[in-house]
Amino acid sequence: MKQFYTIGLLIISNIFMTLAWYGHLKFAEWKWSAKLGIFAIILISWGVAFFEYCFQVPANKIGFTGNGGPFNLWQLKVLQEVITLVVFTGFTILAFKTETFRTNHLIGFVFLILAVYFIFKK
Repeated sequence: MKQFYTIGLLIISNIFMTLAWYGHLKFAEWKWSAKLGIFAIILISWGVAFFEYCFQVPANKIGFTGNGGPFNLWQLKVLQEVITLVVFTGFTILAFKTETFRTNHLIGFVFLILAVYFIFKK
């Protein structure tokens, strides 16, 4: 059960992370943000990133073998990276209609999935 909590929390964490890191790139389309300077955008992103940490830290605490969880540090990191890429891809396809998902992106994903396989291999 801890593996599901860990993965679920990492997914939620990565949604906030993606919004904090890339969401501000959509600000130009919104009138309320037209006059925001870079410092204001950084503060908004930090505010969003706070919620990322509210989910990411418990995910790693619950998931880590040293705390009775099912994953070692290597496994946690690779899970995090794959989840990040999946969330980022979904966000990019939904929010940025000018970006395209190409074959080279798919090939890169396959290599990341292979990384998961090898990291989890006993």
